[in-house]
Amino acid sequence: MAPFKTAEEILYQWVTRVCSGKPDEIAALYNQHAVLVPTFSPHTVIGPEKITEYFRQLATREGMGVRLHSKALRTQSHSDSVHTISGIYSFEFEVDQVLLSFPSRFSFVVDLSLPQPIIHHHSSQVPRNLS
Repeated sequence: MAPFKTAEEILYQWVTRVCSGKPDEIAALYNQHAVLVPTFSPHTVIGPEKITEYFRQLATREGMGVRLHSKALRTQSHSDSVHTISGIYSFEFEVDQVLLSFPSRFSFVVDLSLPQPIIHHHSSQVPRNLS
């Protein structure tokens, strides 16, 4: 039986694990064939080793954390087990001893029938409005 009952539960667990700074635990949520389009890299990341490496590098930032904007969450169901959850979160970490916030939009495609349920994750910084 899969450990998660809802897409939201997976998202909350992901946020908790990112805030804990434990890359192996974060990567354990991603399926063996998962694709990660990360916030702070121009390169798509595929596979457990590369996903762990990405989060290991991110975890080196002082004050690293993620704050979820709960009111922006949207969940779409594609089947009994496959769902997309999207919204806004803000990464926070120190740059030159100043805590900065990086609002980012995200989407996760998850399969609740799998023990490692994240099959696709896209995250990008919210662009500044040009108007």
